[in-house]
Amino acid sequence: MKKIIFFLFIPIILLSQPLPVNFKRAYEKQTRTFSGKPGPNYWQNKSDYQIKAEVIPSEKKVKAEETIIYFNNSPDTLDIIVVKLLPDLYRKGNSRDFEISPDAVNEGIKIFESKLNGSNFEITVEREKPHVAGTKLIIPLEEKLLPGSTAELYFKWEVDIPDESQVRMGAYDSTSFFVAYWFPQIAVYDDIDGWDMNDYSGQTETYNDFSNYSVEITVPQSFVVWASSKLLNPDEVFEKKILDKYINANFSEEVIHIITEEDLGKVTQRREKLTYKFNSKAMPDFAFATSDHYLWDASSWQGILISAAFNPESKGFYNVADVARKSIIYFSEELPGVLYPYPVMTVFNGRGGMEFPMMCNNSSVDNLSGTVHLTSHEIAHTYFPFFMGINERKYAWMDEGWATMLPFDFQELNAPGYDPRQRNAESYSRYGGTDLDLPPIIPSSQLRGSSYRMASYNRPGAAYDYMMKFMGKDKFKACLHEYIERWNGKHPTPYDFFNTFEQVSGEELDWFVKPWFFEFAYPDLSIKNVVYRDKYLFVEIENKGGLPLPIVLYAKDNENKEDKIFEAQADIWKGKTNILKLEIETDKPKEVFLGTPQIPDVNAIDNEFTIN
Repeated sequence: MKKIIFFLFIPIILLSQPLPVNFKRAYEKQTRTFSGKPGPNYWQNKSDYQIKAEVIPSEKKVKAEETIIYFNNSPDTLDIIVVKLLPDLYRKGNSRDFEISPDAVNEGIKIFESKLNGSNFEITVEREKPHVAGTKLIIPLEEKLLPGSTAELYFKWEVDIPDESQVRMGAYDSTSFFVAYWFPQIAVYDDIDGWDMNDYSGQTETYNDFSNYSVEITVPQSFVVWASSKLLNPDEVFEKKILDKYINANFSEEVIHIITEEDLGKVTQRREKLTYKFNSKAMPDFAFATSDHYLWDASSWQGILISAAFNPESKGFYNVADVARKSIIYFSEELPGVLYPYPVMTVFNGRGGMEFPMMCNNSSVDNLSGTVHLTSHEIAHTYFPFFMGINERKYAWMDEGWATMLPFDFQELNAPGYDPRQRNAESYSRYGGTDLDLPPIIPSSQLRGSSYRMASYNRPGAAYDYMMKFMGKDKFKACLHEYIERWNGKHPTPYDFFNTFEQVSGEELDWFVKPWFFEFAYPDLSIKNVVYRDKYLFVEIENKGGLPLPIVLYAKDNENKEDKIFEAQADIWKGKTNILKLEIETDKPKEVFLGTPQIPDVNAIDNEFTIN
């Protein structure tokens, strides 16, 4: 069976571009293999974080300190450590992918104290010393960090919670906050690129090691905290009535209203300040949310506490706990068919739609289809990027494409009348084939606007769906399960994904992978010619855009009755040129139609043919 390394000698930006040299080095060092498995020399680094934070609602600030133990598990001697300062997205002078309000621009993260291995260091503007560049703190090391050794860092800092231009986090009223991308965090050092030196500019998300987090969050009385972990000390923070309902929700198949409107003001123990404690292992990130007036619904499934925390005025959120529960059951039992891997999922009523480990930050949507779509999409991200350690900065399609495709059937089933495949096809058709339609393999950090959206969501979402249909669901799931088994808790690249699917399926997939992920192909099928002769319909279909797409043909008779006369999956194009000739036994129709609303097509005008 031909491995993907051979068919990667294809156009990405320039003709005949070979496998990128940074990937080639990884295969030479045997950190990765052409079978799609991690190599015998695969490694990855990690950190232990101990964080103590306090939320100051009146100032819309978080004040915190942390100690980080960084483990250099690589075979390399490191001469710098790179720390991500993601709140510096808002720092004056930094570049952003979109405009934000002038009032939202600030000083970024304010670091008051910093230490390396117990010694204080100053952050300067001198490149040979610790300095900030974009959204990174780069720390040159006088004593190199040897393979197998550790470094200890300490930071004391504060960060503003934005109340406008809220990018993935924010203050949604005077006492309700979602806090993310908020602490100094060691960047990934991996076997492909070394240090991740990409800045965070707002559009592409992030890339993190799998690390351990011990976090204490202090808030004023009456505030509840939800986070990327199960709460360790509910008995220390909740009043007995709330504690009892919380405990019951952890064992209940029915949604329990832990906090109702009647409970507000009587939720927590009567202390001026409360400290919520959390601990999570091998997690790529840590986020939290807090409010003193949000309602809380929750139930349990397979030991997973599934919650919705929301403003009483958000009428669209009252069924979110139930939708979230159904989503997790679907993902666990149907597609991908892998048990939800964490102990908690909380959907918090914030703004937009954004995923974090064990949490979502979602707007309230007043219609069922929107609620089902948003909730299931964000929860699907549990698998990609979090469980699978995807580098979203380079390969957003490796997580957003899956979060688009995995819930298709769930969304259609749970939102009657809603067709997510049609929605995705229409979005792709809008810009497909234009100069904004770029191959997904182009690093996501290089894309903007509609180009990013198509390459990350629409195009890969459709590709995964068509791949499942031509492979058959059972074989597709076997490939997906093996991919997840091999790479969960690690950092897969596109080549690991493609190679795994080829090896497990036993199929050569370059005919599909090349045009969908590496080439400037686009969705455009047309009926070139139709002839009816001797009870047979001879149909020529031209693939003008080059993407292997499913084919569905309908015929309309003289009485305008419409029947499906032919259907085939995308693999009908395997080994074919751009012209497909079909011979279909049927009565003579008046007209022939190509395609369905679920199949993207940039020019549907040539999808009809009238027979003389």
